[in-house]
Amino acid sequence: MSKNNSNLSWSSARQICIVKTLANSGHYPTRKSEKEAWFLSPLRSETQASFSVSLTKNLWYDYGLGKGGNIIDLVMAINDCSAYEAVRCLQDNIQFSFCPEKVSRKKNAVQLKRVSVLKHPALIEYLDSRKIPLEVAQRFCQEVWFSLNNKTYFSIGLRNDAGGYELRNKFFKCSTSPKTISSFICGFKRLVITEGMFDFLSLKVLDNELFSFADLVVLNSLGNIGLIPEEWNSYSEIYLLLDNDTAGRTATQQLLKKFSNAIDESQFYFDYKDLNNMLTHGRMER
Repeated sequence: MSKNNSNLSWSSARQICIVKTLANSGHYPTRKSEKEAWFLSPLRSETQASFSVSLTKNLWYDYGLGKGGNIIDLVMAINDCSAYEAVRCLQDNIQFSFCPEKVSRKKNAVQLKRVSVLKHPALIEYLDSRKIPLEVAQRFCQEVWFSLNNKTYFSIGLRNDAGGYELRNKFFKCSTSPKTISSFICGFKRLVITEGMFDFLSLKVLDNELFSFADLVVLNSLGNIGLIPEEWNSYSEIYLLLDNDTAGRTATQQLLKKFSNAIDESQFYFDYKDLNNMLTHGRMER
C-alpha cells in the first residue's frame, strides 16, 4: 500500500521533518550542531538528552532505548500504533517538509569584522521604524559589521551569552555562532523571558520600571528553550512574553509545564503578534 485514506504517500510521510514535528508537540532541542539536534527523549523520562535527530538525514536515534528510525517509526513508538495509523497521524504535519541542513563552509559563514557603538544613520532609521529610541538600543546593542559570501554588511547586534550575535537590519536577520540566549541577570527575584531582540527592546520602552526589579532573558530562538536551566525554579515568578503565534503559544505551554512559577503574560498584547507589533501600532498602556 503506497497511500493512506488521506492520500499521503509513505515516501511523502518520511519527508516530514522530525525536528519541526517535535517542536509542534512542544519538544525542543537542548543543544544543536550543524549535523544533529539533541532532545530529552519523547519516549521516556530522562534528565540528560540522549535522543538524537540527524539534520542531514532526518533520522532519529534514542541512545537510552537503543532504537531509532524515520518519522513514521517515531510516531509509531510515541503513539503505540501501526505504520498505517502513524501515516494518518502525520497527515496534519505535511507542511513540515524536511530540508537537509547544509554544513556551512568557513567562507560562507558569517564572519565578524568590527563591533562598535550603534550610530549608523541607516540603522537609526530602522530603529525609528520599529519605535525603538536610539538610547535604548545603544544600552543593549552594538553596531556589528560582518562579511557573508564575500560581501560586507552592517547591522544591529545583540550579544548572546556565548559571545555570538543576533544580527538585524532592515533587509534581513541572521546570527553568528555560537547561537544561544542573551541574559541580563542582576540577582532579582523575578525573571522575564522574551522571544527576540525587538521584543526585549520594546519591553524596555513599554515598561521601563520592570527592568529595575526583574532579570531579563532573550531566547533568540524558540529552539533555545531546551537551554533554560532547572535552577530558574528558584525565581519567585517567571513572566513569559512570547509571540502570539502557534510556535510561541506551544513554547509558552511547555514552559508553564516546566516551571510552576511561570506566568503567561501574552494577554498584555493579546491582539498583536508580539510586543514590537503592539509598540509600532501605538498601544502604550502598561
